[in-house]
Amino acid sequence: MALLGGAAAARPVAAWAQRPGATPFRIGYLALIPGEDTTLMQALLERLHELGYRQGANMVVDYLSAEGQPDRLGPLAMELVRAKPDVLIAGFGTLAAQAAKAATTTIPVVFTTVGDPLGAGLVASLGRPGGNVTGLTDQARDVQGKRLQLLVDMIPGKAGSIAVLLNPDTPFSRLSLEEAKTAAGSLRVRLAVLEVRTPDEVAGRFQDAVNASAGGLLVLEDPLIYSIRGKIAELAERHRLPAIYVYKDSARAGGLMSYGPDRPHIYRRAAEYVDKILKGAKPGDLPIEQPIKFELIVNRNAAKALGITISPAVLVQADEVIE
Repeated sequence: MALLGGAAAARPVAAWAQRPGATPFRIGYLALIPGEDTTLMQALLERLHELGYRQGANMVVDYLSAEGQPDRLGPLAMELVRAKPDVLIAGFGTLAAQAAKAATTTIPVVFTTVGDPLGAGLVASLGRPGGNVTGLTDQARDVQGKRLQLLVDMIPGKAGSIAVLLNPDTPFSRLSLEEAKTAAGSLRVRLAVLEVRTPDEVAGRFQDAVNASAGGLLVLEDPLIYSIRGKIAELAERHRLPAIYVYKDSARAGGLMSYGPDRPHIYRRAAEYVDKILKGAKPGDLPIEQPIKFELIVNRNAAKALGITISPAVLVQADEVIE
């Protein structure tokens, strides 16, 4: 992978060049989904570079990826801990953060995009995490209500019933579902909950959505659902089911629209947390930060394939329209 203008070969552990005779800061990075984590890691490393950290001078990064296999996260986290990093970064999702926390009680851990840090048992509180773990969440209060409203605005007259696709084993999905239920009550929308724990279950859940006469689909993405975003977009088009996703990559993969946080910005903020810790801050004193920048992406091609016209109420809010 090419990062900060340098090339590092993909190895079980990629340790980047360091200054001879010196002791650079050592940073461990635990990834679940290799491609996604590598892209976002670029934003994190660029910010570290801006803050004065240089590969080959005062920083070494050990990168390990579970290649999309959650059961590999625990052993890989232990391998990173054995390298004695100054900070351990947990990449996309809750599972990497849980594995990092389980691997050490002393090395500072910074997670990047955990939906529900409290529900996942990662921290004692959002304001004062305590222990050796802190980081950033990619969810904000009431955001599911905003997504549901956008979907209703996109399909006026057809939003009597909305299907919700989620992985019930993900803490933030359960929390987000409760928010969606509250919003649905205000919007007078019925929700049909579709649970999926493996990729093989997805096709059947879409048939369930059709059987429930759903007019649209609210997708609560976690690493599992995100990893099959292209398949979900394809199924949504096949079943003529307008869908709203969390991440912009899903809209770019053929989904109708997405509303979610600016994740590169979150990873840049994670780099700033790493910098604070390397300068002496205690992770337990650094509050969990919620996203402040959200983006609405609309895919005009997907709308045409679904045979719908993008609502002006939605279009006027869009940060990007994919033509």
